[in-house]
Amino acid sequence: MATWVIGDIQGCHDELVRLIEKIKFDPAKDTLWFCGDLVNRGGQSLAVLRYVKAFGDRAIVALGNHDLSLLAVGERKREDQQRVNPELREVLFAPDRDELLDWMRTRNVVHVDRSLNFMLVHAGLFPRWTTEQAIEAAREIEERLRGEGYRRLLKQLFGNKPDMWNPKLRGIDRLRASINVFTRMRYCDVRGRIAFGEKNAPGTQRPGLYPWYEVPGQYKRDIRIVCGHWSTLGRFAGLGIYAIDTGCVWGGWLTALKLDGEEPEFVAIKSDRKPPAGKDAD
Repeated sequence: MATWVIGDIQGCHDELVRLIEKIKFDPAKDTLWFCGDLVNRGGQSLAVLRYVKAFGDRAIVALGNHDLSLLAVGERKREDQQRVNPELREVLFAPDRDELLDWMRTRNVVHVDRSLNFMLVHAGLFPRWTTEQAIEAAREIEERLRGEGYRRLLKQLFGNKPDMWNPKLRGIDRLRASINVFTRMRYCDVRGRIAFGEKNAPGTQRPGLYPWYEVPGQYKRDIRIVCGHWSTLGRFAGLGIYAIDTGCVWGGWLTALKLDGEEPEFVAIKSDRKPPAGKDAD
């Protein structure tokens, strides 16, 4: 039995299949975790969704910002859905679109395995959250996405405000603040206010900003965290953080991390893709 986690796929189906073959994944006994952003930009999002969904309970997904964006677009009028890029249109107008979108909507925001001592999240955590507070914030989002109020949440999903989580927040502002942390955070200030426009590697950010895992005085958690989202950070292991978005869609690597050995083990395959034209990392 083995547990592997795979970084941001973003529609790169061919690389995903090659990586799963390389790690010799056995769906009869092994488990796959995914850091989110299954879709968008790689050209094969529909194939990725069908492939990952077919693993059933052997696949655990933490939703990313691109995944939530697709769900939100799926709630718009048909004519609005027709305006998105061809790759996402292929998903939105597929014969199994409702099945795929409902499956995505019922994935996790955070997954925790205490036996492995790992938490899975797409982007990051609010610096002042304990492990249990992070889990509670994630469950609030998951319950709304899986319940009758999911359409209202998806219609009000987008926005840079609130840009900082606060326990006094309520309603949609509270949910959006948590979503921004879990799926969009890279840099923040000492209070935890997110700098959405800062996307490059550490050392390039404006003064007063920190990678979310290096904020002074942040809570010392009792669990290791594996995440993606930050392709310009690349592979990173330190401070109890394992970051594995290695930029497959940008011509980089698709990375897997084995979680259940004595020490986490990285395995990666090189992509030969050209970066999507006119796009920046997000």
